[in-house]
Amino acid sequence: MTDDFEYAGFWIRAAASIIDTLLILAVIAPLLTAIYGADYWLSESASQGIWDLLISYFFPAAAVIVFWVYKSATPGKMLLKLTVVDATSGGKPSTAQFIGRYLGYYLAGIPLLLGIFWVGFDKRKQGWHDKLAGTLVVKNHRHANATDNRTDTLL
Repeated sequence: MTDDFEYAGFWIRAAASIIDTLLILAVIAPLLTAIYGADYWLSESASQGIWDLLISYFFPAAAVIVFWVYKSATPGKMLLKLTVVDATSGGKPSTAQFIGRYLGYYLAGIPLLLGIFWVGFDKRKQGWHDKLAGTLVVKNHRHANATDNRTDTLL
């Protein structure tokens, strides 16, 4: 079933990621500046405190996973008409797949981003995070069943 899809390649996915990064930065930068002041951006410390960890790490992760669960795409992917689908069925991935996909980004990035660049070489345009989660990113796709009868929930 997934052979009928047009897979999204490296460059369009990179563009979607840049859009998402700019959107997240537009939300978190003012918050971090309001909490820690302008000197926050000059600090060499890995973390400025609990709010820094929550805003810089937890919020982006939660936002991405929530968008995937409810829209099967982040805003950047939606703007570029890309969708994350289950690699086997072509349907909507489960919440567990989306969480695994997000965590897979860390593994894909460890060896000099090789798992991310893999998208450019793989025949189905899957990065390591996609392979680990059993997902694909495809162009111009709508799930066959928009109401989706999955039994899992976000939490």
